[in-house]
Amino acid sequence: MTAYTELSAHFSRASALSNAVGILQWDSDVMMPKGAVGTRAESLALLRVLHHGLVTDPRVGDWLSRAETDNGLGEWERANLREIHRLWTVQTALPSDLVEATSRAVSACEMAWRKARAEADFASLLPLLEEVLRLQREIGAAKGEKLGLSPYDALLNDYEPGGRSARIDALFDDLAAFLPAFTDKVLDIQARRPKTAPPEGPFPVEAQRALGLEMMKVVGFDFERGRLDVSTHPFCGGADDDVRITTRYNESDFSSALMGVLHETGHALYEQGRPAAYLSQPVGQARSMSVHESQSLLMEMQACRSREFIAFAAPRMRTAFGGAGPAWETDAVWRHYTTVKRGFIRVDADEVTYPAHVILRYRLEKALIAGDMALADLPGAWAEGMKSLLGVVPPDDRLGCLQDIHWPSGGWGYFPTYTLGAMTAAQLFDAACTADTDILPGIARGDFGPLLGWLRTHVHAHGSRLETDALLTQATGRPLDAGVFKAHLERRYGGDQE
Repeated sequence: MTAYTELSAHFSRASALSNAVGILQWDSDVMMPKGAVGTRAESLALLRVLHHGLVTDPRVGDWLSRAETDNGLGEWERANLREIHRLWTVQTALPSDLVEATSRAVSACEMAWRKARAEADFASLLPLLEEVLRLQREIGAAKGEKLGLSPYDALLNDYEPGGRSARIDALFDDLAAFLPAFTDKVLDIQARRPKTAPPEGPFPVEAQRALGLEMMKVVGFDFERGRLDVSTHPFCGGADDDVRITTRYNESDFSSALMGVLHETGHALYEQGRPAAYLSQPVGQARSMSVHESQSLLMEMQACRSREFIAFAAPRMRTAFGGAGPAWETDAVWRHYTTVKRGFIRVDADEVTYPAHVILRYRLEKALIAGDMALADLPGAWAEGMKSLLGVVPPDDRLGCLQDIHWPSGGWGYFPTYTLGAMTAAQLFDAACTADTDILPGIARGDFGPLLGWLRTHVHAHGSRLETDALLTQATGRPLDAGVFKAHLERRYGGDQE
């Protein structure tokens, strides 16, 4: 066997472990009885240690050295070596006992978060979250020393390879300067319109689920390789060829769950479209979290909040819930789906205010990792940031700093990818619609084939063959340009649009 063949087989085994972790983690979040927390934590910790052991196996370094001199390798194989080298470099920075301790701390903190969130009790979560944060600082320091990065940038690098906080600071500072005045402008425009009440519930959960499943099918979800369930916090997970997405239902507002389903379906379509020949290899994985978020936000925000999609979906919404009257007319439904309002919850936020939620979390997690802020001060800092960026103050921690699972689950450095993803989504959708003029008419008739085909060709099928900037430049003709995102917001929300 050649060195490359050895590496490929080795990382196929690592992929199998990752798939097992993915299904066990999904089950923990969706199905597992509370009494199984301890046993499940032990199982996940062991599997993660075994996975870490495979990735950091001393033979990997030798195989890499020999494979990188093999002139017979093709483009995909060389890209796979690059990705393996990146993964190996990062993971060898971590001792196995740190990986195991982190897995245990995260499992305990995630379960405690569910109870703390329900009871708006940050104090009860604080000791467990302190331990997760302590370990994340350790991980950031260890990886940062190996990569020559700050601890925060080392954590960010796990989700956004090559991403740096200095670039994000500039992008986010620009948005933070733009959004408050633009939000005021949009709210003023909305206030001048004739008032139309939204559709009135209740909207039975089973009817919401049926509508969600119907729309998943419309946009292209493969139910032979995935499923929809319910969880406290919507997510997309699972394993290769077994993509699990979740949502949560509110019987007084069906739009939140439906758009949540479409958002997670965007993630799932990316997972289902990755290159089949390389699914078990690092080069076959999704490029970065900003690209992943671009796929969910492109589907939810760009495509499924468009006038074209609402013209198709509104009659089906009326049928699903037996609706009648002005609130169910297409234009009224579109207004409802593009309403801008200041709110407390990130996952329920509209396109205009959503980036402010992300900017807040990004600034807070950077300060916490750097040790510039004590974790005990998080609720107060959160409230102050919400007031400054969004003009609202959450009444309790359930609607404040306890709303997201990311920090309890060890996802530090993840949050900025949401808004980077929104910018990327706007740029990709603009390029797609320019390249194929049948995309918007297709959406209007419930045919997502042209859009999904373009995404399969220009994003999904590449896996991690290209770096993020190269992928975006190849697909759109230019690197990430925040101006495209701002122009999209101006077009959709900045005019009277009567």
